[in-house]
Amino acid sequence: MRKWNFSAGPAAIPESVLEETQSELLEWKNSGMSIMEMSHRSPEYMQVASTARQDLIDLLGIPKNYQVLFLQGGATLQFSMIPMNFALQHQADYLLTGSWSKKALAEASKVTTANIVASSEAANFNHVPDANSWNESSDAAYFHYVANETIQGNALHQAPITQSPLIADMSSVILSEPIDVSQFSMIYAGAQKNIGPAGLTICIIKDEFLATASESLPEMLQYAKHAESESMLNTPPTFSWYLAGKVFSWLKENGGLEAIAKVNHAKARSLYEFIDASDFYSNPVIHENRSIMNVPFLLRDSDMDAQFLNDAQQAGLLNLKGHRSIGGMRASIYNATPLAAIEALTQFMREFELKHG
Repeated sequence: MRKWNFSAGPAAIPESVLEETQSELLEWKNSGMSIMEMSHRSPEYMQVASTARQDLIDLLGIPKNYQVLFLQGGATLQFSMIPMNFALQHQADYLLTGSWSKKALAEASKVTTANIVASSEAANFNHVPDANSWNESSDAAYFHYVANETIQGNALHQAPITQSPLIADMSSVILSEPIDVSQFSMIYAGAQKNIGPAGLTICIIKDEFLATASESLPEMLQYAKHAESESMLNTPPTFSWYLAGKVFSWLKENGGLEAIAKVNHAKARSLYEFIDASDFYSNPVIHENRSIMNVPFLLRDSDMDAQFLNDAQQAGLLNLKGHRSIGGMRASIYNATPLAAIEALTQFMREFELKHG
């Protein structure tokens, strides 16, 4: 029986990437070493790192005036590093749309004045507040938002037009469709959702914005120092960087972001249409803000949640339990999740409804 992984992160990795990695695990290209045994400063590994960086630049169309960093600490560390680097002397604007933007706000508030531009918390984060309601600061160091809230399943599908430099947490939506990087002063993303294994964080920072960063921090907390060292200020997460490069190559071989976007929108449309046509399942997010990567859904009777999860597990549909903070179910359908997985899920949901509805 084919099993499908709907985990929100760490998440599914393309099967062909895993197979290729397996074939190289004991020895990388006749080097006599596993990729995990190489010095990060060896010519062999520098080739791996450089190729991965260039493939990411190609996929996203990153302009030359941006630094592309491969760091550690996850998006969570960036919640602290961003205000420490850019807002020690100024306040910062935060759009509050879910659990991760709330956590980013909490961390920023420890080191600077963080202004809540708007919030949908009163509505359980079932939407992104309309831009007409935003209360931006006139002198903010930056405007921070989460492009896709992994837990609540809402998304802002277009980069907002803001008065201050724009920063986006794209952890669960990066590489799912084309974006215009030039609209942003900084983009960051934990790798464990749509890029590769845990342990790697991608940061893309505009040179002009990076020049405003504080120089008073310890070196490991300065984005500028990481940029100067080409992400080699200390030993990077070498295996995660290597495997991310494999995923970037897979994306390029399969038509790039325009091609994967068509697949992703087809997957999301199929699942949402099934949910909306049912009176047994429901999705709490308003239509225009629904995520194409993370689809939460509720059963009509929450007492059946445990039965649903047990039967799904038996059917080879894994990790569908919703986040502990909101309950219900959640299907995370990142790039590595094929349309066949959605078809298997909706077929199971249909049969479960017929049996228990």
